[in-house]
Amino acid sequence: MSHWMQQLARRLAQGDDQVLVTVARAEGSTPRDAGTVMLVGPADTHDTIGGGHLEWEAITMARVLLAGGPQQALLRFSLGARLGQCCGGVVWLALERISATEASAWQQRALALREGAVVTRQLRSTGQGSDWHNVPATDHSATTTLEGDLKAWSLTQTWLPHPFTVMLFGAGHVGAALVHVLAPLGIRLQWIDERETLFGDMAIWPDNVQCIATDTPQADIAAAAPGTCFLLMTHNHALDFELCQAIFKRDDFDYFGMIGSHSKRVTFEHRLRDRGVPVARFKEMICPIGVPGITTKEPAAIAIAVAAQLLQVRERRRVLGRRLAHTSNDHTLADPPPNQSSERV
Repeated sequence: MSHWMQQLARRLAQGDDQVLVTVARAEGSTPRDAGTVMLVGPADTHDTIGGGHLEWEAITMARVLLAGGPQQALLRFSLGARLGQCCGGVVWLALERISATEASAWQQRALALREGAVVTRQLRSTGQGSDWHNVPATDHSATTTLEGDLKAWSLTQTWLPHPFTVMLFGAGHVGAALVHVLAPLGIRLQWIDERETLFGDMAIWPDNVQCIATDTPQADIAAAAPGTCFLLMTHNHALDFELCQAIFKRDDFDYFGMIGSHSKRVTFEHRLRDRGVPVARFKEMICPIGVPGITTKEPAAIAIAVAAQLLQVRERRRVLGRRLAHTSNDHTLADPPPNQSSERV
């Protein structure tokens, strides 16, 4: 995601070289999946490849690169046999030293992702750093592929522009808490409220968070891309209902959740039925929201419960995408993809 690219550009702009640590391959049970990245600087780190002994080894080697070692390296760790970690899989790590002089180039890469380009990377054992390219966002998938062995290898990656979009209406206490939870996950988050002052200092948010102050939020719903996830958390029940009607005019969203009680849901169902919304579609509206079993009303707890529900949706989309890609490549897709509504929470 462009979030880590943005962080890398900022860290480089401060004048220190960084090491980009990438999980190039993950075999068996591992802390993080292939494609996960961590940034290592002279004095600190950003993000994680899973913690524990593996991360300590990665940081140690990264500091060797920063101290004048090779520009790049490929490491293989057997987590159980070599590091004593109970997950027991095998992790391959690609390390690349990035010069502080490249800050501007990394700013451009992060901007390209934010504006919809696909960013590709290729790092070879015989090269001197990665080759990066921006290509139009056509028919691509996010991939990380490592070929070869420790002596001769090639890492190829494709980064997509925020493929998972959440449109959040409401900048109150719960909405703000949810943004704090979702922002580090690389989700494309459109945060919408008519009260611009509630967004706070917008400069603190990563570039995957877009703060939108508008008096016509229905227009944003109408213009949303297919597969968008909608969340209603406004301060006004009348506005919630107007937005609810606008969402039900669509049939291509991946998730629709609204904060509120069971009684609010019943009231809205009666009013929606009176306005011609088929009763069969009410199951598409999640209200109350959040994973079951969390009943506290603390804003941070509600945000965590809702974020967990959204991550379930994102994970199902990834699984479905992998299945469709596999069957399509094998030319064995006998049945059409499942109906969109069957994939909703």
